[in-house]
Amino acid sequence: MLRGLFLLLICTFWGQSALANAPQHSLRPKARPVGITSYVPHNVVVPVYYNAKIRPKPRPAIVPVMLAPDLTPAPLQKTTRPNTLVVAVNGTGPVRSLRPKHRPKNMRRIISRARKAARKYAKSSPDVSGPKRGSVCGDRAIRGQAIARIRGRISGCGIANPVKITAVDGVALSTPATIDCNTAKALKTWVRNGAKPAVGRMGGGIKSLRVVAHYACRNRNNKRGGKLSEHARGKAIDIAAINLKDGTSITLLKGWRHKRYGPVLKRMHKSACGPFGTVLGPNANRYHLDHFHFDTASYRSGPYCR
Repeated sequence: MLRGLFLLLICTFWGQSALANAPQHSLRPKARPVGITSYVPHNVVVPVYYNAKIRPKPRPAIVPVMLAPDLTPAPLQKTTRPNTLVVAVNGTGPVRSLRPKHRPKNMRRIISRARKAARKYAKSSPDVSGPKRGSVCGDRAIRGQAIARIRGRISGCGIANPVKITAVDGVALSTPATIDCNTAKALKTWVRNGAKPAVGRMGGGIKSLRVVAHYACRNRNNKRGGKLSEHARGKAIDIAAINLKDGTSITLLKGWRHKRYGPVLKRMHKSACGPFGTVLGPNANRYHLDHFHFDTASYRSGPYCR
């Protein structure tokens, strides 16, 4: 009993002494001594291929130029080495701006030729950029205007969506032709792929076409009781002559059997068979001795060409 009481007094006294000597703040960890570390970095070994085929290119030659105390650049040093870049020692960049090269003496001539080539290209391919103002049928190469619907005086005549054409593929028509768009596109195809190649450079090329008939509400060959002509539907056009830029006029009446112009007109006649459904010329009959008749009528057996 006395022994237990004695132990209780000792514990009480020891606890009060420990609380009296407690620190006012939390203890901070001390720094490790210098030179002692437990972390050892891992050295990564990168292989070097000394036999590699790709080698870095050398830097361009640099001529150093000393700067004056007031930071103004010193005069450039002359060097005989081509393509040498002159920079300041501190690496801030070129001391002087690079000079542009002199223009060639014939610069005006070069610009003029480039402009002519651009205009020539625009004429040779006028429908690459879509329709423009003054064109019809959605084709830049067909110039003219859309007009109101034409109603015929007799059954079968008239055009639902007529256009009045003034030029095709850069070739003017002597008289505005009232036709439909299918016929206008066929005419453009013939002029580009048939008429122009046939004439070539003769007389400077084709300037215009002499149109003698287009829309007309009538029968074939103006005969009473005959079938309705394709002219009455706006699907036909008659051409009597090809006018060249030098003033020459190649007429069907005199040129078909001409020694020089005859082969040209015959090639034109042959090239029209395809774009057009009907092609008639001086060999067809006496009604077509002086003109080409082109129309876009369709036949089961294919184009009719005489």
